[in-house]
Formats: sequence, C-alpha cells, structure tokens
Amino acid sequence: MSRFADLHRAGDPLVLPNVWDVAAARLLAEAGFPALGTTSLGVAAAHGLPDGVGAADEETLRLTRRLADLPLHVTVDIETGSVAAAVAVAEAGAAGINIEDALRPATEHAALIRAVKQEAPQLFVNARTDTHWQRPGDLTEAVSRARCYADAGADGVFVPGLAEPADIAAVVAAVEVPVNVLFLPGRHTVAALAELGVRRISTGSLLFRAALAASVETALAVRDGAAVRADLPSYAEVDAAARMR
Repeated sequence: MSRFADLHRAGDPLVLPNVWDVAAARLLAEAGFPALGTTSLGVAAAHGLPDGVGAADEETLRLTRRLADLPLHVTVDIETGSVAAAVAVAEAGAAGINIEDALRPATEHAALIRAVKQEAPQLFVNARTDTHWQRPGDLTEAVSRARCYADAGADGVFVPGLAEPADIAAVVAAVEVPVNVLFLPGRHTVAALAELGVRRISTGSLLFRAALAASVETALAVRDGAAVRADLPSYAEVDAAARMR
C-alpha cells in the first residue's frame, strides 16, 4: 500500500470520501478508494451530538479503531483538537489528522501543529484554516495562515469553502505542501481542481448529508407510492460490511 503522503499528487489529486460509520467505509474501500477521512459532522450528528466542540471525541476514536483494519489509509477529523487527541488517533491506527484553527490566532495553531509533529511525527497533519468557512473569505489571511502552518511543519493545508479558481490557484502557489479543497457541488470538478494544482479533494459532510436526503426521499416514495431505486445494497451486504473482521 502506498504511503498516505504519496497519494497527494499534482495533476492526480487524492479524492477523499469522508465517512461516519464502518459500513460506509468498507463499501467505499471495496469501491477502490485508497484512503478515507472521517466527517466530524457526520460522526457527531449520528450520535445526537453537536459538531465542532469536541463532543464526539470518544465516538471518533472508537470509529478510528474500527476503520484501522481496513486495507486503506484513514485520516481523522479531530476538529480544533489537541496533542493528546492526535496521539490517541495515531495509536488507534490513523495515517493522518485534520485539525482546524477556528480562526484563533495563527501562532497558537502553528504551535499546536509543531507539538503534534513532535509527539506523532508519522501523522500527516492537514492544517485547516477557517478563513472561508461559512463566511466571506479573506484570501490574504488564508494565504498568510497557510504559509504559517506549512512553516510550522504541517504536511498539507486545507481551506474549506474556497471556491474561486483564482483564489485556489493563489493558495496553491503560496505553499509547497499539498493544498486540500472541500468539494462544492456545482462549483468544482475534480479535473478543474487538478488543473489548479490541488492535491487533495475532500467530500466533508457531503456524503452524510446526501444519505440523509436519500433517506427522506425514500421514505416519502414509500408513503406516496413513487418508485424506489432498486440498486441498493442488500441487507446481507450491509450486515457483512458493518461487521468487525
């Protein structure tokens, strides 16, 4: 199996599905994806917990342990995180982490990145900055923070919400480490992002939200007598996928 870092290739970016349970992860592994991430929203929401405040740390760690046996790399969203959380998921078998700054001072996030790399040097640290997350973006700040985190030892930088091609190209040009972009349906294609130099494309909470929408759509179809898609995984397939092996 290739090293996780080696999957971040210019011109052929890593497309990273983000999962919240074992069954989805195993089916995606069987579909040929070489790596998966966890989605903090998906894990938290599936357990009735809020996202972004560390409420699902234990659930995330348990999921990491279960995913570690799959024949692929797993990178874990530890939200704003800590050194202890990073070490815990590394010991559970994670190849990488995603750790977000929540727009706290860049120097604080850089210090955390250095500490994580000192304690768990084998982890691929994807340093996220929230300059464009659910807010009007500030490209100058995004570039500044990306450089700061790369200089601190981050193996990659992540700017979720970054959409404009020129802005993406500017961040890619600003750092030597791989740039990760969150896939935005209707705004992005893998081919276009590859041309811009993006080396990692995450789905974030997209798959979880799509599963929720499909659940409601299917329930309404049953109630209203509409057609239900027939090419679903069988009971036996899902049961087998969800079992520890």
